[in-house]
Amino acid sequence: MKTYFSGRSAAPLGAALAAALAAALTLTLTACSAGDPVPADDAGSALSHIHGLGLRGDTLYVATHQGIHSPDADGRPGLVGDRRDDFMGFTVTAVGDFLASGHPAPGDDRPSDLGLIASTDAGRTWREKSLAGKVDFHALDTASDATVYGYDSAAGLLRVSADGVTWDDRAALRALDIGVSPTAPDTVLATTETGVVRSTDGGRTFDPVSERVLAYVSWAAPDALFGIDPDGVLFRGTGGGSSWTRVATVPGGAPQALTAVDAGRLLVATQDGVYESRDGGRRFDRRMAVESGGGGH
Repeated sequence: MKTYFSGRSAAPLGAALAAALAAALTLTLTACSAGDPVPADDAGSALSHIHGLGLRGDTLYVATHQGIHSPDADGRPGLVGDRRDDFMGFTVTAVGDFLASGHPAPGDDRPSDLGLIASTDAGRTWREKSLAGKVDFHALDTASDATVYGYDSAAGLLRVSADGVTWDDRAALRALDIGVSPTAPDTVLATTETGVVRSTDGGRTFDPVSERVLAYVSWAAPDALFGIDPDGVLFRGTGGGSSWTRVATVPGGAPQALTAVDAGRLLVATQDGVYESRDGGRRFDRRMAVESGGGGH
């Protein structure tokens, strides 16, 4: 396994980052790729768009445009279960259940928007929970009390559910990713093209807290708030997202997904692979190779 040591060159915030995130947001809201063909064989070699990352035990799961995959000992992706759906939103809950959203594989006669679906067997089988045919969540996260937060990209709306079945519509916003506080269920961050915004009332209202332009955020523990900008620069957040300190640049180009496991362990998908750090982002090992596929959402 090759190890990558991250550089320390300066990466100032500027108009280029805002433009990059604005472009990603436009893609999110207008170009949801439900109908792109997926090869019937050798799906692993065609993996390109990654939408989410998670661990169950020590097994890595990668949500992609062509289903959920997990790498073998050599980093080769293998399909989990038999569904090649386009999993746009994906998260692993505290009890190890999978929640996801997106679109069915080409040729499938299910509604074009999957709503919220769930798996209790690590992605081998799935069941519909709610909103089938109505919603495509591009970002999902859960709070410590099991509240589910989902960002409906088509409507530009944050939706919140206590049980994954009945939903409340909360704030309208233009975002790419969300991250819920691990200790305060009503506190949620969102990444926007003008910076990080925060809600402390369960997503009903948001206020700007930082001009740092980030693509993805993940908040695993009080001391494990991380964000990554459109250029792949990793930051560590403090003050509930009001302050961000540069850590390093993740290998592989523009980011596609970010998941913090704890203060030391991070999973990041970039254009050429899925990388893992066990020292807070100072160095990375590539866990799985993928083809360059642009932005994750």
